Amino acid sequence: MIQKIFIETEYIKLDSFLKYAGCVRSGGEGKEAVLEGKVLVGGKVCLERGKKLREDDTVDFAGESFKVCRK
Repeated sequence: MIQKIFIETEYIKLDSFLKYAGCVRSGGEGKEAVLEGKVLVGGKVCLERGKKLREDDTVDFAGESFKVCRK
């Protein structure tokens, strides 16, 4: 099941998204997860912690799937 995560801005950076979605406890933990190749964006491993996620992007992390949605 894909969880919808709503943002109010045009985009959110990947490491910030992981924290905002409750996947990690800190931005540093999010950065580490990205750099270790543990995060998929659009089904592909993303090593870019500053990757800008926009509406309809999907993120997979630790067995969970998320979809970025605009409020």
